[in-house]
Amino acid sequence: MPSTLSSFSSLYFSTLLMLIGSGLLSTYLGLRLAAEGVNAVWIGLLMTGYYVGLVMGASVGHRLIARVGHIRAFVASAGVVTASVLGHALTSSVEVWLALRWLVGVAMMCQYMVLESWLNEQAESHQRGTVFAGYMLVTFLGLGLGQLILTWMPELSFRHVILVAMCFSLCLVPVAVTRRIHPAPLHPAPLEIRHFIKRIPQALSTIGVAGLLLGSFYGLAPTYAAASGLDTHLVGVFMAVTIGAGLFAQGPAGWLSDRFDRSRMIQVNAIILTTVSLLIALISLPGVLMWLTTLFGLLAFTLYPLAVALANDHVDQERRVQLAATLLVTFGVGASTGPLLGSVLMQLGGPGMLYVFMACCSLLLVVFVRPERVTGENLVEEAPIQFMPAAGNLASSPLAAAIDPRVDEQVVMEQMVDEAALEPAGDQDEEEHRPG
Repeated sequence: MPSTLSSFSSLYFSTLLMLIGSGLLSTYLGLRLAAEGVNAVWIGLLMTGYYVGLVMGASVGHRLIARVGHIRAFVASAGVVTASVLGHALTSSVEVWLALRWLVGVAMMCQYMVLESWLNEQAESHQRGTVFAGYMLVTFLGLGLGQLILTWMPELSFRHVILVAMCFSLCLVPVAVTRRIHPAPLHPAPLEIRHFIKRIPQALSTIGVAGLLLGSFYGLAPTYAAASGLDTHLVGVFMAVTIGAGLFAQGPAGWLSDRFDRSRMIQVNAIILTTVSLLIALISLPGVLMWLTTLFGLLAFTLYPLAVALANDHVDQERRVQLAATLLVTFGVGASTGPLLGSVLMQLGGPGMLYVFMACCSLLLVVFVRPERVTGENLVEEAPIQFMPAAGNLASSPLAAAIDPRVDEQVVMEQMVDEAALEPAGDQDEEEHRPG
């Protein structure tokens, strides 16, 4: 395993730098606007704009990679992100910041698509589980480290913006100097939303609620923590502890998920999560908050991978690539909506309404996700499907399905060939697919 992970170190390091920058920027902007007394709705809008950009970026990334190739697409996207990040230091207009956040989302999705298609092309069949898990580990680690930077630099200055820009500039270096063969382009899978709504309604509902919860958390939890009396140093710890708990929970959740009914686990998770969210809304003591947010992280960050595993249990092998794309869009819709709704409630009822909103979201799962509704008629032969860790924050693209060991590599390759045959010949002029 160590040798497998080290062989992809350059791509993992680029991902790590990207996520450090992204995690720091989201928290910094929330704290900065809250300190300046900006309406909470604008803070929610900024995160909504970012997630909308991520969802839209999947289409943009596919076309960009097909037109100019992986390296150039990655360089162009990193340049756009770096310039957009630095743009926050040139103006204090929240309207401009909203446009910049959208640009960052679009460009980062292009970067994810480059990295994931590269990982897929270079990973052998027996390595895919390890490569996928390593990618998710780096994602969690980067997001957590981004929060901890606030404990090192607690003053809210534009030094944070410069540091974020440095991360996105430096993420170019490992990709630019890698000796690995440049990958052929992958094609995003078509959406089959109606089919999956009929086939896996409970899994899709859980994915949407996970988007509402985690989108609200990343966008508004720093504002809530600051309003609860935590200084910038402790806000960074608050965020990092929650994300770290989510990473730690992936292993135990996977062990339980492979042995117990997954719909029942989602329901129990939602019951406890509803209680914890209400307690956080009612209790603002810093010491107690740290323990409660740890529990919140353990529960909230396992909803998404549990739902993905439940969905794969009821979807045939040949449809799992389309499933991954549909789940990503579903999560994106929730993540785009959550910060906006949460910020409106915070503006009307105070900071604690953020976690009241989260409690209401998880309560929906308690009501609608019922094991007795899972008939088992659509279970696939190999169910239960292997549980895999997942960050649940859109730090991936539809192409991530290609490195997921739950998806048959041969099915993915056949789909690539079929779709490539439909592409105009002009889209194949990518001279950097293979070394000269």
